Amino acid sequence: MAKKEDDKKGKGGAKGGGDKPKADAKPKTEAKPKGEAKSKEKKSKQSSAVAAGERQILPEDPNYVPRTTTRYRTQVIPALTKKFAYKNPMMVPRLQKVVLNMGLGSAVGNPKIIDSAVEEIRAITGQQPVVRRARKSIASFKLRENLAIGVSVTMRKKRMWEFLDRLITFALPRVRDFKGISPRGFDGRGNFTMGLKEQFIFPEIDYDKIDVAKGMNISFVTTARTDEEGRALLSELGMPFRTN
Repeated sequence: MAKKEDDKKGKGGAKGGGDKPKADAKPKTEAKPKGEAKSKEKKSKQSSAVAAGERQILPEDPNYVPRTTTRYRTQVIPALTKKFAYKNPMMVPRLQKVVLNMGLGSAVGNPKIIDSAVEEIRAITGQQPVVRRARKSIASFKLRENLAIGVSVTMRKKRMWEFLDRLITFALPRVRDFKGISPRGFDGRGNFTMGLKEQFIFPEIDYDKIDVAKGMNISFVTTARTDEEGRALLSELGMPFRTN
């Protein structure tokens, strides 16, 4: 009887496990504030984007003014007022918009050119371009109605001034054997249109990714009433017109 009672005690002790110490419970972590968690997540995303070689989009400074705008206000307006004897500051010609148009007739046989043109124009201007389509069918050109044959974009305000600055400062000096821009592109009302044969003169274009050289037309729409006033405006802004 004494043996059986000892065996029962041993089994009960093994089942209960009263003599074994319990494992320490993991300490509870304090919940982090939502704002702190979001900021850490944003920082990790930005660092991963930089590591992957992507462009980091920074917030725009509300006090930023393009330097071409400053030049227009401080230099161009006084110079034109003195030259043409304007009595009212509102009479001084100003730049309204810049229209960039890329016609792609080869897109009839190769529609993929439109996609590359959209990407290139977006990189040059920083703005989403519009795909232009044919209005009617022309059998001799193998052109069908509503077929994509061009890309265009209209820039105003800050993007207009920034594009003009990049064009004069970086793009035109990269043209081979550049001797100045022909002043024959005026339309009689102070607006000027110029042409470029290649898109890779802009530093935003990666030369290795170019499939076909694409030309483009750039139109500068002004409030000038005559070609003389329009030319004086663009010349004061830095446009390198040909003298002879």
